[in-house]
Amino acid sequence: MYDQVREDTLFIMLYAIVTALAMLASCYLLFRRGNAFAPDITSSVRLRRWTAALFAVIVLNHLVYMPIFFLSSSEDIMMIDLIGGLLDSLTLFPMAIIILFIMLQDRRRPLWPVAVMMTPIVVIAIFGVTTRSYVLLPMVYIYSLLMWVGLIIYMVCALRQYGRWLRDNFADLEHKEVWQSFVVLAIVMLVFAAYALTNENQIYTYVLQVIILVLVCYLLWRVETLSDLSIPEGITKNVSTLAALPAKNIGVLLQQHCIDTQLYLQHDLTLLQLAKAVGTNHFYLSQYFSNQGLTYNAYINNLRVNHFVCLYREAVTAHRSFTAQQLSQESGFRSYNTFSSAFKRKTNLSVTAWMKAASEREQSQARLGLSRA
Repeated sequence: MYDQVREDTLFIMLYAIVTALAMLASCYLLFRRGNAFAPDITSSVRLRRWTAALFAVIVLNHLVYMPIFFLSSSEDIMMIDLIGGLLDSLTLFPMAIIILFIMLQDRRRPLWPVAVMMTPIVVIAIFGVTTRSYVLLPMVYIYSLLMWVGLIIYMVCALRQYGRWLRDNFADLEHKEVWQSFVVLAIVMLVFAAYALTNENQIYTYVLQVIILVLVCYLLWRVETLSDLSIPEGITKNVSTLAALPAKNIGVLLQQHCIDTQLYLQHDLTLLQLAKAVGTNHFYLSQYFSNQGLTYNAYINNLRVNHFVCLYREAVTAHRSFTAQQLSQESGFRSYNTFSSAFKRKTNLSVTAWMKAASEREQSQARLGLSRA
């Protein structure tokens, strides 16, 4: 296979392009302040740095494998291949897992389990380099399969926990959910595994470079569009010192400081901010919503849906032209898709179906009024 690669100018060009792109992406994430793709979003500095490190590792790994293009000795090629596999085990794969963990911002997960997880593969890779042999490679495949199955199970559970945390603490979920990222990265890893198991075919060398190209572009976009959800220490400290209030008082204060003031119309209103406005501890406020059978996200979005209904009726009464999207934005929703989902959860009807039913009721009432007159 490597003999064919050395004679394939197109592949060498693709290899160089991927290496250069990864290097540029790494420098961009390290040295640029602010986002180019999403200027209104503040991304996580920690995630940017780890992703930049991953891109730098991709560049390093490409440079390590590059001598294969010029070597003719099968033993030298095997040595480079084994060293590259060891480097992948020490850097590339652990960093990919770490980035998945860092995307989950509900808590700061320890990273040492990743080192423990990768240790058997690293040991086997070191054995392969020292003995210049692929004899233990089947064990790597079996262990890697078991490891990825375990990781997928863990990530599914962690994503469910993360989703609950988002709904308990944030009114707007745009640029916060990461399950799509897990799906994309899982697919990438499955394709890479297929490459590793069937790498005797030259077509897979192209597939691998395309995978890396997609991965670099996707992660760059993901880092730029994922909001930093870390909470400044001062805010947490100030809110945590506030007193606990009885549930009845919390309900009254929510009416005064959230509903009457229409605070729910504020974009990205967090549970902490609402707790500060109400004058209670965010843990007690979260417990209050839980006792009501609601998440914080559902509470705020229900208020916004009610606001939409009021705006709709006012517009119809005043015979003003409007669109559902316009009214949803005025009701505090940034995304029409989010509004549509929240509206259907509350009314069991789509926005279009509800507006059609409301229009028919208005016409029916108008005809009834005319007949009585």
